[in-house]
Amino acid sequence: MPFSQSISLNQTIPLDELRYNEQGLIPAIAQDYLDGTVLMMAWMNRESLQKTLETGEAWYWSRSRQELWHKGATSGHIQKVRSLRYDCDSDALLITIEQIGDIACHTGERSCFHQIDSTKAAPPSNTLSEVFKIIRDRRARPTEGSYTCSLFQAGDNKILKKIGEETAEVVMACKDDNPEEIASEVADLFYHTLVALAYHQVELRDVYLKLQERMK
Repeated sequence: MPFSQSISLNQTIPLDELRYNEQGLIPAIAQDYLDGTVLMMAWMNRESLQKTLETGEAWYWSRSRQELWHKGATSGHIQKVRSLRYDCDSDALLITIEQIGDIACHTGERSCFHQIDSTKAAPPSNTLSEVFKIIRDRRARPTEGSYTCSLFQAGDNKILKKIGEETAEVVMACKDDNPEEIASEVADLFYHTLVALAYHQVELRDVYLKLQERMK
């Protein structure tokens, strides 16, 4: 059930074409607009969807309170809407949002979705984000025998030297036109670049923002 229909917020979404359930509601999934993490699922009705389109911030319908719910109105963790899609059956919405405060769940967690074993960790987003989290954790909590920790301990010169070496190896793999080696060497280059970001305390999200700016 792909979410293939994209609606700009300054356009009119075909409200009458959406398929609401018997209670006049439609499920809405909120997803981080940069790294793709699924943050929460809530319900919308026609009025909350219209207010979302008008304000550019997420409004939902609270089934327990039977009232409109402006996400973050009390906590300050509002959701700025970047795009809104409806699926091919017109019975579900996907909202990509900028989560202010990086907390979407009322429990104080980033995401409302947890593993079956109740692990309170956001669901996997993209691989780079997950690897970067591990690298930052290694810097905050050094582990004996960790290659990442050894890079941090050696310092900037060692990290930059490795980036240079991996860049050269990517070039050579491309010259040899070896797809498997290219993928392997680019993975090494990505990893060491993430180490450099963590060492200099640059957020990966800042890199995503730069890439998004350049997409325009």
